[in-house]
Amino acid sequence: MTKTIYITTPIYYVNAEPHLGHAYSTVVADVLTRFYRLLGYETYFVTGTDEHGDKVVQAAKAACETPKEYTDRISSLFQNTWPELDISNDYFIRTTDEKHKNLLQYILQKIYDAGDIYFGEYGGHYCFGCERFYNEKELIDGKCPDHKVAPQFLKEENYFFKMSKYQDWLIEHIQSHPGFIRPERYRNEVLAFLRDPLEDLCISRPKSRLEWGITLPFDNNYVTYVWFDALFNYLTAVGYPDSALYYKFWPSVQHLIAKDILKPHGIYWPTMLKASGIETYQHLNVHGYWNIDESKMSKSLGNIVKPLTLKDKYGVDAFRYFLLREMVFGLDANFSESALINRLNSDLANDLGNLVSRSLTMAIKYFNGVVQKPEEALEIDKKLQEDALKAVQEVTAQMQELAFNKALIAIWGFISSINKYIDETSPWSLSKKEDQRKRLGTVLYNIIEALRIITVLIFPFMPNTAKKIWVALGIKEDLCAQRLKNINEWGSIKEGTMVSKIVPIFPRVKQ
Repeated sequence: MTKTIYITTPIYYVNAEPHLGHAYSTVVADVLTRFYRLLGYETYFVTGTDEHGDKVVQAAKAACETPKEYTDRISSLFQNTWPELDISNDYFIRTTDEKHKNLLQYILQKIYDAGDIYFGEYGGHYCFGCERFYNEKELIDGKCPDHKVAPQFLKEENYFFKMSKYQDWLIEHIQSHPGFIRPERYRNEVLAFLRDPLEDLCISRPKSRLEWGITLPFDNNYVTYVWFDALFNYLTAVGYPDSALYYKFWPSVQHLIAKDILKPHGIYWPTMLKASGIETYQHLNVHGYWNIDESKMSKSLGNIVKPLTLKDKYGVDAFRYFLLREMVFGLDANFSESALINRLNSDLANDLGNLVSRSLTMAIKYFNGVVQKPEEALEIDKKLQEDALKAVQEVTAQMQELAFNKALIAIWGFISSINKYIDETSPWSLSKKEDQRKRLGTVLYNIIEALRIITVLIFPFMPNTAKKIWVALGIKEDLCAQRLKNINEWGSIKEGTMVSKIVPIFPRVKQ
């Protein structure tokens, strides 16, 4: 039976254009999806935009547009950006879609009928930037920890979800499922929050204050709180409650988010699912922030990095590689163009680019590009094969733990092994000895075969680069159809395969 995996990004709030943080989450999801395809999984990958709430109304007003005009325009920016970064999502969801509205109202009515939604009055410190109430403990010097402004005290009648009812269940579920929230530091953060009594969640806004939202099915005077609305996108995207897509993929759902939305995804969302009678997600995977000059990147601070500017300047694969190599998943990372250029010149141009170029050049120079039949392997050849197997095993293990930087380190370790093999076997010396002709053919065969494995391993990270190398290697099989379990079958390159020249895949960049 084919294994499945359902991978989601956060749906991005349309009060800002796509930036580096959005790109990182989405590239991670894409790399993970492509990796699981290599493992033979059937995959489903969803991203989209979150389009209701106070901030959208404010942003639309500032842009002299209606909320509908504004959300259409910003959502299209996200939809147009992702193909530019080679994102291979299967579906793009908008929370203004009619089918999402219908699903949300169905869920709301279901929870309301079960008695888990009630009407009441609440007063609290409300941050319009976060679109949620804060308690005193969560504020830092009386200010929102993210937006650094004092929340406004609001008191109004609203509908509430009995989230507190599910606190004990959630604690037990997290403790009995160690991988439910990962990395572990975020699991511990959620458990620490749950040590205090969990308040019920205000899930509505009066239309007298906010009309841009999905109307509650049981009270036309209120719209749904944006987080209660947005989180159910993950179910809309797979056709809950009765589609084949839902039954196939929901049991294997994995969410990818940044740490700023840990609380809604780690506390609100599982309790909402429990109240709805729906199985909760498999893993919540949480990454850190990209910092610019030691500060979190944000629109309010004016330090936004635009992904397409970097892509146009340095190439999409160099950009993707940098994101996954530079950040340790779960921790914060610092962004600078100089760091990107250093990675490009060192890892991509020097290591990978030079290896591919000199390997193909030797094959063309010594055998007119025709791959020779290898002789029996010597110990040095067997060592290269062993290094290939170790690399595939290490990459597989690290990717399943979302340790993308370590997976890339393992790949580059194998690149070093190939370079070492070339230096130790010295094909240029063998070419000068007629009686070493067959040995030269064997050495070059092993180099080309090792490049085949490298190409498959880098494919999830740098699909365009991998395709260019694959074509130059002369392999007829579809790169997208390769499977990790098969690539270690040393000897897959056929005798007589024709390799070809390749233009420099990563030209050096001057700083």
